[in-house]
Amino acid sequence: MYNFEFVKPSSVDEAVAALKDEDAQPLSGGQTLIPTMKQRLNQPSKLVSLLGISDLVGVSSSGGTLTIGGATNHATVAAEASDYPGLAALASNIGDPAVRNRGTIGGSLANNDPSACYPAAALASGATIVTNSREIAADDYFEGMFATALEEGEIITAVKFPIPEASNYQKFEQPASRFALTGVFVAKYSDGVRVAVTGASNNGVFRWTEAEEALSSNFSADAISGLSVPSDDMISDLHGSAAYRANLVKVLTGRAVTACS
Repeated sequence: MYNFEFVKPSSVDEAVAALKDEDAQPLSGGQTLIPTMKQRLNQPSKLVSLLGISDLVGVSSSGGTLTIGGATNHATVAAEASDYPGLAALASNIGDPAVRNRGTIGGSLANNDPSACYPAAALASGATIVTNSREIAADDYFEGMFATALEEGEIITAVKFPIPEASNYQKFEQPASRFALTGVFVAKYSDGVRVAVTGASNNGVFRWTEAEEALSSNFSADAISGLSVPSDDMISDLHGSAAYRANLVKVLTGRAVTACS
């Protein structure tokens, strides 16, 4: 590690002000940031901790919407998001207990790792990412691998999830990291079905629109039996080929739909 300044503001306004300094970066769970700092891949001169801001922590439900504070850790989401069982189950299977008790939903969405679980849940839910200055629809938020619509110094303060009629997340894990080799989140609403895929594409999280159309007409695994996922833009690495991941998308979507029943 190397020398850097560490500040722990008590309010969002204080955090935003601190982040205006050159090379300052926000620190939420630190599950990605700290390892990259240890390897000198990232060298901010100042870390602005968000963990002491009480307004950024908590889970609440009202009017069919589940709201989660940006600095809420995965373990808390798993325990308190009971109104959205599919999301709670997803959170309960992120990493290991140490990761779940330290990592945060806002940190995950801000980092937007191509194999992270929360991006699939946010996109499939049509969630709204709330920051210190605006609200961003999930469809407009994700812009590719590790890329989002967040601007410099912008902080995720909360995430609003419309609660679906039924939902399920299926993750085929990379056993060492427990990241998703491929993961599919299916959410059924009164006006249609949304299907989001993580871990599979070189373009990051995406919606499988063909499956959404088929499942909106017939919510059963049989509805996607005749569909296929192109492998052109899929990740190919030592863990699985592009064709393998493309097939996993279809298999896991079918399993998620069946689990919703």
